[in-house]
Amino acid sequence: MKKKLFGTDGIRGRANSYPITPELALLVGKATAKVLGAGGTHRRVVLGKDTRISGYMLENALTAGLLSMGMDVLAVGPMPTPAVAHLTRSMGAACGIMITASHNPAADNGIKIFAADGFKLPDDVELEIEKQILSDEISSEHVPGDAIGKAYRIEDARGRYIEFAKSSIRNLSLRGLKIVLDCANGAAYSIAPLIFRELGAEVIEHAVKPDGLNINDNCGALHPENVGRLVLEHHADVGIALDGDADRVIFCDASGNVVDGDRIIGMVALDYQKNNKLAGNAVVVTSMSNLGLHRAMKQAGINVEVTDVGDRYVIERMREGAFNIGGEQSGHLIFMDYATTGDGILSALHVLKLMIRTGKPLAELAAFMTVFPQELRSFPVARKTPLAELTLLPAAIAECEAALGDSGRTIVRYSGTENKMRILVEAENPDDVARWIERLTETARRELN
Repeated sequence: MKKKLFGTDGIRGRANSYPITPELALLVGKATAKVLGAGGTHRRVVLGKDTRISGYMLENALTAGLLSMGMDVLAVGPMPTPAVAHLTRSMGAACGIMITASHNPAADNGIKIFAADGFKLPDDVELEIEKQILSDEISSEHVPGDAIGKAYRIEDARGRYIEFAKSSIRNLSLRGLKIVLDCANGAAYSIAPLIFRELGAEVIEHAVKPDGLNINDNCGALHPENVGRLVLEHHADVGIALDGDADRVIFCDASGNVVDGDRIIGMVALDYQKNNKLAGNAVVVTSMSNLGLHRAMKQAGINVEVTDVGDRYVIERMREGAFNIGGEQSGHLIFMDYATTGDGILSALHVLKLMIRTGKPLAELAAFMTVFPQELRSFPVARKTPLAELTLLPAAIAECEAALGDSGRTIVRYSGTENKMRILVEAENPDDVARWIERLTETARRELN
């Protein structure tokens, strides 16, 4: 059965338009309580949000639905997604809910749900929640008046996560490091600067003044050029750019050069291998990871496990194979020894720890691989017509793959969170990349729009 509401990262869309409406959010609360809180002794849910103005609306609607089904709500306010996942587990809640559209524009919003163990829900559970939401019965289901849940504001939630994050590197001193930190005007705007400062780093803040409408607006992980510029301007050691809900991170080295998720995964894997900490002698990445990473890992004798695009698929494979390092080029980095989901702040702490322990700057640590030239194009589509139902685009893809052979590849897919098509072309020869990205994009636009 195909999911109608849940995508690769929860339910997401334009705020105040279906399915991101207060009416549906109330049903999501009720259905989540019914499926995840049924028969449980810990009938409570941790509820967080990012800084979007629509978060107030959705928070109240979700709360009403949860309370009406007898669930207690532990509201933590603006909080990184990984913090909600951590608090769900540490506070013994039945589940956690994060209101966020992650890296999407402020006009969007979404709902992510975590199980009691802090991991994202498996497909079968999401399908059961969907079934309840779309049924005619759930809207009229209620508990007796004396069993209605209570809502609490957890005042020390921020401090709990701060101590968890710092303890993951054993409160290692960051004194002597100058950091540019871009919080994307998002969920980490307050908490992230505190963590790095408490550990002794000098922090130059950027995009830490959310107004409900400026989250991800020319800032954060989607625009690492900002921290690159500020690193040079302030002569900083490293730049750290989080996205709107702080579950991903992109870095810049001391010269302002972008260091993406592929380089971070590879350099951490090499360090773990050297210190006999790399579980299964493998890393887990998605099909979007650069071929240069694959080549470097092969040369080091490290296996590379490849999944579909989406951090949930990376995490699923990591759990299946008991691997401890994985992630996406886009900055979702999974340190499974410490966290159950991508955590931008925790990832940054471990990168800084590696820099301090080795005495090497980020640029030197990231120089283990030669990147294959690649280009990614995205454009909106009216509907996500299955590729198998198209004719021109599949023919162009086949022609491209035949021409590139083993020296390159192409990936054509729809976004799991937006109505967009994404086309990636990667090859050793940059001229091949330029030629084929134009050809495929033009063909796709013509056939789809």
